[in-house]
Amino acid sequence: MIAITKPQEIDVMMPAGEEFPKEKYEELNVFIESLETTKGALIEILHKAQHIFGYLPRDVQLYIARKLGIPGAEVFGVVSFYSYFSTKPSGKHTISVCMGTACFVRGADKIVEKFKEKLGIEANETTQDGLFTIKDVRCIGACGLAPVVMVDNKVFGRVKAEDIDGILDLYRTKEMQHADKIPGGAK
Repeated sequence: MIAITKPQEIDVMMPAGEEFPKEKYEELNVFIESLETTKGALIEILHKAQHIFGYLPRDVQLYIARKLGIPGAEVFGVVSFYSYFSTKPSGKHTISVCMGTACFVRGADKIVEKFKEKLGIEANETTQDGLFTIKDVRCIGACGLAPVVMVDNKVFGRVKAEDIDGILDLYRTKEMQHADKIPGGAK
């Protein structure tokens, strides 16, 4: 005999996992409800959600789908199509290596490979300590400085493979200095 289960009663507006504080979902709700119409606003809502949550995990995507009354697959399809959206948390510092034509012909592929080697991760991955995420981007818009690396909002121009340790050390040192100022931080 096959056991048949009854559908569970769930609050479809609440995520399955409580990964984020309720306030973040409330902030997203306020934004969605402030829109004149949600028709055609999925990308705008996803941008806002990524800004609020930092990334778009499955629960957030499903929450948006339920809120808008659309299939979860439609939301996932948009999230997975656009490289701007991320389904994983990013590191504290995002290293963007420009792979546009000017940068590529000046060795950006070697630069990104060196970052991957030094950090032990692939593009669009985050280091175990949560400090760095590597992204290869299409164009930063600083072609005259090719090859270009941007860490967070700071642009490094004419980068060579031998500059990479110095760039990484700059951000690691900042983290150590910051930790020293926190009670109970690194000594």
